Amino acid sequence: MSSLRIAQVNAADHGGGAEKIALSLHQGYLAKGLRAWLTVDRSYSDELSVLEIPHRQYGSLWSQGWQRLAQPLRRRNRHKIINRLHKLLHLGLARPGFWVEHWLGHEDFDYPASYHLLDFLPEKVDLIHGHNLHGRYFDLRALPVLSRKLPVVLTLHDAWLLSGHCAHSFECDRWRTGCGSCPDLSIIPPIVRDGTRYNWLRKRDIFAKSRLYIATPSRWLMDKVHQSMVAPAIADWRVIPNGIDTSTFKPADNQVQVRRALGLPEDAKILLFAATSIRQNPWKDFQMLRSALGQIAVQLPKEKILFLALGEQAPDEQIGTARLQFVPFQNGDKAVAAYYQAADVYLHGAKADTFPNTVLEALACGTPVVATAVGGIPEQICAGETGFLVAPGDAAAMAQSTVALLTRPALSRQLSAQARQAAVAQFSLEQMVCQYTGWYQDILQLKAA
Repeated sequence: MSSLRIAQVNAADHGGGAEKIALSLHQGYLAKGLRAWLTVDRSYSDELSVLEIPHRQYGSLWSQGWQRLAQPLRRRNRHKIINRLHKLLHLGLARPGFWVEHWLGHEDFDYPASYHLLDFLPEKVDLIHGHNLHGRYFDLRALPVLSRKLPVVLTLHDAWLLSGHCAHSFECDRWRTGCGSCPDLSIIPPIVRDGTRYNWLRKRDIFAKSRLYIATPSRWLMDKVHQSMVAPAIADWRVIPNGIDTSTFKPADNQVQVRRALGLPEDAKILLFAATSIRQNPWKDFQMLRSALGQIAVQLPKEKILFLALGEQAPDEQIGTARLQFVPFQNGDKAVAAYYQAADVYLHGAKADTFPNTVLEALACGTPVVATAVGGIPEQICAGETGFLVAPGDAAAMAQSTVALLTRPALSRQLSAQARQAAVAQFSLEQMVCQYTGWYQDILQLKAA
């Protein structure tokens, strides 16, 4: 296995769930002594094996010139004016045709470097493993070309590949039949005009010419893949759950000491929710969580209730007798794990979700979870054993389950122990890495036969 050479592709190496999985796999491969590279549109690390895709080296001379001018402005946490200037140079001037396609509602595939992924790697690789291919950096039309040269594995972290524009379609099922007449163009990634039928047909034609190895973290998403226009392209498929570092995400030896270190009250009942852009996140249901918190406060009037919203900076709020405290995004798994360890219950309100890492991290820390039963979440939680599942939008049921955990210490301890056991047994980083490398070997052996 040490001879395996792997190139992963993703929009970035830090950010959301897909970024964390891609980077975790990359680091896991390196730890096993494999030759591995992570190619990204934007890198936030100094790792030599993480390579930024050199977009400015490809395309017309006109495009290359403007891309070079835009490159110095390409920084994280840019000022809004700098961000707009970068966008003007990178899109408006380097690629004049972008705005025509944009106003037609066509998805942006014009990234010639995608065809040259194998050219700028330090050495020849055995396969390519792509993750999120949306985010204005990858040309899907390169998939037929790349998949003829070597095996291409794609891990779907959402349902964008199946649709005419959206990462999750909620109740809409037009993705099955060809999109068009889109009910919501604002769903991420948004488009300004209904070009969904064109986008869907273009993707269908791309997949018809491709041979792909498809992975999803949940059976829920894989079932959708088999019903979609991606299905004819599937050479093989696997459901491989996301994995997290269970040596970092683990129960605290002393919860009181963890709370003291974080400056949290020792005597409070602490609830936790973690996400990016919590209040504006279209996939999460923060209003449901707020409503549940209010009901919990009513049912436990004598308790000090603290709800931590991890991932955004905002003023604290008082909801009845409960306090809602926002906690800014934390760098590093150890810092994040401390909040799970400090919490009594992890609440996960979602409108759409594929297989959230936050639920796995909570389970690994022995923190019982109460979550909405959407997407792949029911595959993460064994109801009544590692947590509770409630219907989407049902704040009353979430409050009731949370109160049960807060008022029944024996039940909470039992679910805590079982949550930890389930995370180690089913969702460890080592298991995820081994499942992917084992599959890679199977793919290459079949190819060589």
